Amino acid sequence: MKSLISFPIPILLLYSIIINLAIAQSPDFGVYKCRNTANFTTATYKKNLETALGSLPGNVTNRGGFYHSTAGNNTGTPVNALAFCRADIGPEPCEACVNNSIPSLRRNCPNQKEAAAWYANCMVRYSDRNMIGVLDNWTFGEEFNLAMFPDVDEFNTALNNLTTRLRAEAAGGDSFRKVAVGNATFGADSLTIFAMMQCTPDLSREQCGECLSGTLTELRECCSGKVFGWVFYPSCFTRYSNELFYNDTAKLTSDITFKSRKKSNDSGTIYVVVAVVAVSVALIAIGVWFVLTKTRLKDSLSKNESTGFSTLVAKQKQTSTNHDTVGMDESVSVQSLQYDLKTIEVATNNFSGKNKIGRGGFGLVYKGVLANGQEVAVKRLSETSSQGVGEFINEAVLVAKLQHRNLVRLLGFCHESKEKILVYEYVPNKSLDYFLFDSINHGHLDWATRWKIIGGITRGLLYLHEDSRLRIIHRDLKASNILLDQNMNAKIADFGLARTFAADQTLGNTMKVAGTLGYMSPEYAMHGHFSVKSDVFSFGVMVLEIVSGRRNSSFYQDDIEDLLQFAWKLWTDGRALELLDPSVAETSYSEDDVIRCVIIGLLCVQEDANVRPSMASILNMLNNNSITLPEPQKPPFFLSKVSS
Repeated sequence: MKSLISFPIPILLLYSIIINLAIAQSPDFGVYKCRNTANFTTATYKKNLETALGSLPGNVTNRGGFYHSTAGNNTGTPVNALAFCRADIGPEPCEACVNNSIPSLRRNCPNQKEAAAWYANCMVRYSDRNMIGVLDNWTFGEEFNLAMFPDVDEFNTALNNLTTRLRAEAAGGDSFRKVAVGNATFGADSLTIFAMMQCTPDLSREQCGECLSGTLTELRECCSGKVFGWVFYPSCFTRYSNELFYNDTAKLTSDITFKSRKKSNDSGTIYVVVAVVAVSVALIAIGVWFVLTKTRLKDSLSKNESTGFSTLVAKQKQTSTNHDTVGMDESVSVQSLQYDLKTIEVATNNFSGKNKIGRGGFGLVYKGVLANGQEVAVKRLSETSSQGVGEFINEAVLVAKLQHRNLVRLLGFCHESKEKILVYEYVPNKSLDYFLFDSINHGHLDWATRWKIIGGITRGLLYLHEDSRLRIIHRDLKASNILLDQNMNAKIADFGLARTFAADQTLGNTMKVAGTLGYMSPEYAMHGHFSVKSDVFSFGVMVLEIVSGRRNSSFYQDDIEDLLQFAWKLWTDGRALELLDPSVAETSYSEDDVIRCVIIGLLCVQEDANVRPSMASILNMLNNNSITLPEPQKPPFFLSKVSS
C-alpha cells in the first residue's frame, strides 16, 4: 500500500504545528502504563509509595532533571521512584510536570506495584524493584500523527542518518546527562526534520545505545514518512518532528548546570507564544472558510450519496484543489489509503468463518494478517447494508484524519465491484461489552481497569469534540463500539454514523435518526437534534454500565425500567455504592471514585442538554478529587419506551 496521507505543504506545516503544540503544552496529555503482574494490598506499601513519589518534585530540579528516591527499606516493602525531565527545559517546567504527573499516575494505576507515566516534558515511574542502572523495556509507548512527508524514502533516509549520529552522541554522554539533538534537511523542497534522543543518565553507554536502538525499531514500525513521531521506553526516548520542538539549550554540555537554562527556556516560551498566535490566526481563517463552504459541501455529499464512488471522490478532490486549505478532504489522499481486494482476501483467508471476530453496525469484522505480518481488523460491509457510498466514504475519510491513542486507527479501505471494506488496526481484546456483560469475562474488569477505560473514553471523546481539526459527533457511542487493546486501554470505534461540525457550529438536525436505543439522548431520539451533548449523554450511559456491569437496554428491576432511573434512585437514597458490580465490590476499589463516577454518569444523562457537562469538564472531574461535583437532575424516563 502507498503512504497513508499526503498533505499539501502549507497544510502539512499548519497541521504539524497544531499537533506539536498540543502535545507540548496540553496539561491533559499523558500516557500511563500499569504493570499488572503484581498489585499491592498493604497500607505500608501505599505509604512508602506516597513518600517516594512525594520527594520527586522538590529534588528533581536540583539534580539536573533526574532524581531517584527510595522509601520503606526497613519495612520489607520498599518502593523506588524516579523522575526524568527533558534536558532542554528549565527547572520550573520540569518541577511542574513532575508535580502534575504524580496524581494522574496514582489515579490511573491505583494499586499496581510498578507503573510509569510519560508527559511531554517528563517521565515519572515507580517500582518495588531496583531501577537504577537497569535497562528497562517492560513497556513502551508511541505518539504520532498521520500527516506524511511528500517523499517517504528520502525522509526515511534522512531520519536514519540523523538518528544514527544522535544515538552515538547521546550514548556517549556522562552520568549527568545523556542527550543529543540535531536536524537534517532533505528533498528538493529542502524540508527539515528535528530530532531529540535522551536516556536516563544512570545507564551505561552500551545500555543507552541499546535502549535508543529499540526506540528506532519502533519508529520504523509506526512512523515511516510521518511528520511527527515519538517513542518512549522507561529508560529513554526518541522524538522527531518537522517543527522545531526543543530549545537550543539541549546542546548543553554536562558542565553547565540545569538551573542555568532558565533564560533560554524563556526564549522557548516566546517561540511557543508566537507559534500559538500564528496558529490561532490560521484557525480563524479556516473557520471562516468552513462556514462559507460547509453548505455547498453538504449539498454535494447528499446529492452524490447514491452515485458511484469515483464521482464522489473526484468532487471531494476538486473541492480540496479549488480552496487549497483545510476542509473535509484537506488531509487525505484517497488513493493512498486503498487496498486491492486480492490483498484483503489473502489476509483473511478469503473471509473465512474462522477469521470472523465480530459484527459491526453495517457488516462482519474479520481478523487478517497482511503480507508483512501486520495484524489487521477487516470490516466487510454487507451488500444489503443501509450504509451507502456516502456513509462509507464518511467513515473512511473521516477516521483517516483522526489520530489519538483512544481512537481505533484506520489503515485503509477497499472498494471493488460490490465490495466496501475498511481496514483497521487490530485490537486484540475485543470490545467492552464482551467483558462487561458476560457472566464469566467480566471478572477481568477490576475497578482499576474500569477506571482506566472510563478515562480513555473521556480523552478520546474530548479529542473528537474539541481537539481534532473538525468537531466530530460520533452519534453511536455504546459499549460494543469501545475496543480494548492488549493493555485494556479503550479505543473508540465505528464512525459510520459520525458527523462533522465547523468550529462555531453547536447543533445539527437530521430527519433520519440512527443509533442505538438506550444510548440516544432524548433530543436526538425524539427530534433528530444532535450535538456534542448527545455524545455526552451516551457516554453517561456507558459510565453507569461500566460501574454496574449491567446493560441499560436490558435492565429491569421491580418497577424501574432502565439503569438510569435505578442509578438515580440509589444516589438520591444515599446508596450509590450499591450500584457497583458485585464482582468488583468483593475486591479492592476506591469508594470515592465509584461514587464520583456514578455522579458523573448522572450529570451526563440529564434531560436538558445544556446542563450536561462538556468532556473537558468531565476529564477535570475525574482527575481532580478536590472539585465539588454539582448535583444532577433526574434523568429522562421515556427512553425505554421509544419505538425503533
